[in-house]
Amino acid sequence: MWVPVKVSKWTYVAYNESDKIYFTFPLANHRKIYTHVYCQSTMLDTNSWIFGCINSTSMCRQGIDLSWKAELLPTIKSLTLRLQDYPSLSHLVVYVPSIHGSKFVVDCEFFKKETRSIQLPVTHLFSFGLSSRKVILNTSGLFYNIELLNFGQIYQAFKINVVSKCSGVKEEITSIYKLHIPWSYEDSLTIAQVPSSTEISLKLHIAQPENDSHVALLKMYTSSDCQYEVTVKTSFSQILGQVVRFHGGALPAYVTSSILLAYGGQLYSLFSTGHCLEYATMLDKEAKPYKVDPFVIMIKFLLGYKWFKELWDVLMLPELDAIVLTSQSMCFPLVSLILFLFGTCTAYWGGLLSSTSVRLLSSLWLALKRPSELPKDIKMISADLPFLTIVLIIVSWTTCGAFAILLTYLYYVFKIVHLQASLTTYKNSQTVNPKHSRRSEKKSNHHKDSTVHYLRLSANDAEDSLRMHSTVINLLTWIVLLSMPSLIYWLKNLRYYFKLNPDPCKPLAFILIPTMAILGNTHTVSIKSSKLLKATSLFPLPLAVGVIAFGSAHLYRVPCFVFVPLLLHALCNFM
Repeated sequence: MWVPVKVSKWTYVAYNESDKIYFTFPLANHRKIYTHVYCQSTMLDTNSWIFGCINSTSMCRQGIDLSWKAELLPTIKSLTLRLQDYPSLSHLVVYVPSIHGSKFVVDCEFFKKETRSIQLPVTHLFSFGLSSRKVILNTSGLFYNIELLNFGQIYQAFKINVVSKCSGVKEEITSIYKLHIPWSYEDSLTIAQVPSSTEISLKLHIAQPENDSHVALLKMYTSSDCQYEVTVKTSFSQILGQVVRFHGGALPAYVTSSILLAYGGQLYSLFSTGHCLEYATMLDKEAKPYKVDPFVIMIKFLLGYKWFKELWDVLMLPELDAIVLTSQSMCFPLVSLILFLFGTCTAYWGGLLSSTSVRLLSSLWLALKRPSELPKDIKMISADLPFLTIVLIIVSWTTCGAFAILLTYLYYVFKIVHLQASLTTYKNSQTVNPKHSRRSEKKSNHHKDSTVHYLRLSANDAEDSLRMHSTVINLLTWIVLLSMPSLIYWLKNLRYYFKLNPDPCKPLAFILIPTMAILGNTHTVSIKSSKLLKATSLFPLPLAVGVIAFGSAHLYRVPCFVFVPLLLHALCNFM
């Protein structure tokens, strides 16, 4: 049975149909007024349900199945056709099968594209959610396309709020909101029971390509009995989430850069005043973005010139990480500043955690062992140091470089805990017998001043040394963390082979092991007069720039920048 339908908007409720029905829509008159036709059905089977008839009058002699063009959604299947694309079709046919005991609804409507496509420019990135933009859908359509203008970068993030208000509706109505990103496969669906207020998160996985002119769409499958209000505003928390998501991997580089700046400040303070300031104080004073970012921006700018790029290639320097991120459309505005702030905060809390851990371990040491005393003389190379260094190098050569680095780290922590325990014992004895302690301190200072090659460690020197060691521990901690993947891989495959080959951490271990062995026995009093100290204090700044320039997207390079000032620090004992 062929039932002609001549209206532009049609709804049919099928319930216990005994015979199948073909509803036909003549397209000749509709082509003059409308540009598109939209049909939807709540019967979610995969059978054919909509067809096009070619040059037919009262009977469809030749037809094409359009069902495969339909989109299957959670509660409906829908089809949108542009009439201009099908000039040979004379009729559109909707097929309603015979059913028993089930109910479904079929809707069709003809419309002009201009009436269902609404432009909604997104808010500015730096509006911080204080301003919003909205559109109101107050017509009786079933389908709307909201074009989200100026939305195509991964650092953009918004909240869309859809408020629906319905009048005279007794049954439960479902609306579907589909976010469609044409240049990537990241569409999302939101189902809402109307009337309601629904929040949709709007952010990208992939930035819009430069040669792509498509627009992100919010497709709304609505009810004709309801009014919809769509509001968009910037979500600052989600912008930070995007920064962490796409650039969180660079955070260790920024943490290390901040620690290097504090380390250089401590070394320069030791050179200029003879005393080492607290790690937290130097971090607050030295770890400033303007000491690093301008140099990276300047290098990126100069690399745009051919002569500088040729010089860069002659020096065989790797590609700047900022350029790599820009080529991947992952360069956020102010991202370096945000990461530097996060990095400095992480460096501060990491330093606080490490110093607290050293104090707790020293308290445990004092509880389990007899009280220690401050060293009577300072020996940079003790009797067991060469043997320990050789053993660790052999471990690195025969097993895994990351494992040897971890053992070196534990040795260094042990030396600092022992020094902290000795200082605590000294301070406690000073509280009990201050006169004897003052005499001992004066004797220590006199002996230190009168002897060149035989140095005695005073309480002030021990505190200075602990401040310096706390910064070195923080740097070494990040070297250990960045070498962990190599160690985990070696441990997981230990039953297959004992020696890791190739071992990316082995060259670093060979340099780091003797360096940290010497630094574990180094005190500030032994390097104050070093001729190399001033130059050593100047190195961390360019290395901090290098960490950001070359290590933010390639974390394996970061330890290579860190060991340089540690090596120079160790050499200060001999020069």
